[in-house]
Amino acid sequence: MIDTNEIQSDPLRPDKIAAAEAQIVEQSKRIEFFLTEYSVELLASKMANGDFIIPQYQREDTWEPDRKSRFIESLLMGLPIPFLFFWESPTTGKLEIVDGSQRLRTIEQFLANTLVLGELDQLDQLEGLRFCDLPTSRQRKIKNRSIRGIVLNEHADERARFDIFDRINTGSMVANKAEVRRGALIGPFLDLAIELAEDAAFAELAPVPPKSVKLREREELVTRFFAYGDGLEDYHDRPSEFLFRYVKKMNEYFAESPNDIEKYRNRFHETMMFVGRAFPHGFRRTPHGIASPRARFEAIAIGCYLALKDRPELAAGSIPDTSWAMEEEFRTITGGDGANGIGRLRGRIAFVRDKLKGK
Repeated sequence: MIDTNEIQSDPLRPDKIAAAEAQIVEQSKRIEFFLTEYSVELLASKMANGDFIIPQYQREDTWEPDRKSRFIESLLMGLPIPFLFFWESPTTGKLEIVDGSQRLRTIEQFLANTLVLGELDQLDQLEGLRFCDLPTSRQRKIKNRSIRGIVLNEHADERARFDIFDRINTGSMVANKAEVRRGALIGPFLDLAIELAEDAAFAELAPVPPKSVKLREREELVTRFFAYGDGLEDYHDRPSEFLFRYVKKMNEYFAESPNDIEKYRNRFHETMMFVGRAFPHGFRRTPHGIASPRARFEAIAIGCYLALKDRPELAAGSIPDTSWAMEEEFRTITGGDGANGIGRLRGRIAFVRDKLKGK
């Protein structure tokens, strides 16, 4: 049981409280916003006219038809719709969509009569209909519905926008982190990651489901390859924060040292060439797998890079025995709870590195 008297007498406590308060004030300055409200008709019009900026990390139309139909059903039933989040550009005054692009796309498509309602939970009589099939009075009522929005002002920096999108989407679809980095941190390093993610040989080694391709999963893998390979000194069990800092740092570094971009490109290709020789099934868990689990990718890709770094002769030598990659021990090392913990991460990378070095 905690002794409250002991806590209150701690001489360090007032300083800690003051530091915490200063931190709250400083972070709060990054989030300045105002509330707004738009009719469904105006939102559809602004989408159609290009008045909203859709950042690169939200370029893809990722909602399935059924999900779009369920959203429209919620709108028709008058259910609460989550807030839209925007950022006001300081140069153009246009609103960039921080969160809500899929909802806005769906509204635009429905009012433009390009969305046919699919299977619905409650309003099944509307299945197979478009907006134009509804009575004029109902169309007007739908157009008059309003959705609230929160607009971050021009003082909200890239990290603030990333934090908001990340926190809103916690626990949602995979790969949001890669999507957000693509929009918030575009630069020479991210250009390289996008280029390498589209490499045909890499796509063969690292299969991902079609939906994950849209959600930038291969870019996530490439980014992890470089970030973890360059060192885990300031990694604190939170990949998204570590990768955000790394990408931002490397964008700045490549901008100052563009000649080093080729070194990183070669590092990637040489490592993947070795992976292709040593691991017949690439990063798959099974011979016919259609996905590349992140923990398995990290172990093999970075383990191979570090083994080649220590022993360059491996690249041109005989193919090492990697049958262990399909055995239960390695499956256990690259799976289970706590996969992002620093101990687990270092452990699986070291396992592959040492196996390849014959230890």
